Amino acid sequence: MLGQILNVIAPVFICALVGYVWRKQGRPYDTEMVTTLVTNIGTPCLVFSTLIETRIEPDAFLSMGWAAALSMAVFYPVYYLFLRAAKLSQRAYLSALTYGNVGNMGLPLCLLAFGDHGLALAIAYFTVNVLLLFTAGVAVPAGAANPGALLRLPILYGVVLAMVFLFGGYEVPDWTLNTTKILGGLTVPLMLITLGVSLAGLGIQGMKLATVLSVMRLGVGFIVGWGLAEVLGFTGTERGVLILQCAMPVAVFNFLFAQRYDQQPEKVAGSVVISTLISFATLPALLAFVM
Repeated sequence: MLGQILNVIAPVFICALVGYVWRKQGRPYDTEMVTTLVTNIGTPCLVFSTLIETRIEPDAFLSMGWAAALSMAVFYPVYYLFLRAAKLSQRAYLSALTYGNVGNMGLPLCLLAFGDHGLALAIAYFTVNVLLLFTAGVAVPAGAANPGALLRLPILYGVVLAMVFLFGGYEVPDWTLNTTKILGGLTVPLMLITLGVSLAGLGIQGMKLATVLSVMRLGVGFIVGWGLAEVLGFTGTERGVLILQCAMPVAVFNFLFAQRYDQQPEKVAGSVVISTLISFATLPALLAFVM
């Protein structure tokens, strides 16, 4: 078991470390360009090729997507009440606590822990998370909603196109599948390297608050993931993927939103860094539990 866990953690840690060291050495890294490339091309291609190649049952995909939506529905009121009791800003911290790093960390972890089927299920969770993050998640720090943002998310079209082929029973041309596999293959390593680059550029302000928020994100995330898996009757890979995705650290995007809308970005950055460090430290125990 220890060897299996190391096989999962080591690639994730090393890829993130490459980005971290790269940034600390002062080497150029165009984070905006890479993020745009991964978001607009890499991720939709990864979603499409993975769903088609694994031949995931549409019911299984929809079941995990439903579980993701339920997890968000639980996170929001729990964290809202916590922030209200602690007299902390909802606009600054509610989205940061609700939306974990299910892309940069979640997808690679689920792939390495559970293989292609695990990645396909993780993509279902990731898709719902992204759709909510770029609508409700942005609306909290911005103070206003923008439902039209959904139509500008390329991942949505990758999922819809894959579902058309899966539900319709159509065969995807080899050249199409091969092209999307190659382009999708850049997503996971670039996500992890960019995570390391981002962590190297974020400061830690308000260590005590950042630690409290990090423990809430990881602890509540694990409990909600485990609880939903029990309620929904998930077992095996489904159970493991749901718990892993729910228990991911604060997503870097939350810092970007906080910075854009001037909602205590330095303190949100601290929660991103601290929660990620705690997550790396607790991953062996978490993986032992789900594997």
